[in-house]
Amino acid sequence: MNWVLVFVVLVGAAAIYKIVSSIRKNRELHAEDWDSKLIAELRKRGQDPFQPHDVDFFFALPNEAACTTINQALETEGFRVDVKAVPEDKEFPFSLHATKNMRVHAPEMKDYSRRFKVLAATNAGRYDGWGST
Repeated sequence: MNWVLVFVVLVGAAAIYKIVSSIRKNRELHAEDWDSKLIAELRKRGQDPFQPHDVDFFFALPNEAACTTINQALETEGFRVDVKAVPEDKEFPFSLHATKNMRVHAPEMKDYSRRFKVLAATNAGRYDGWGST
């Protein structure tokens, strides 16, 4: 009886692990695919992604120190940066907006998204994506 219970628990744990792994993988694929979808949407609106556009990147940050760190990193890469307080947001009371005139190329935009997610997480913040008008 005890071996049956152990077996059932192990099978259940393996099934839960498989489900959680699948969900994480789908989230990562969806996040990377988001950049391509956004570029396709820009094309539908008549923008030529091969011509430079002002591209806006958004971060939600927990404090001024995180804003300063990210601001300095982005300005060295040629971004224009502004920071606004968002006092009603208790978790991320600062919003950092960075703009750069650039081509909107899928592999490059995916690279920015990956790098900026890590940069935000390293500073206890969140990368909220990019957009272009």
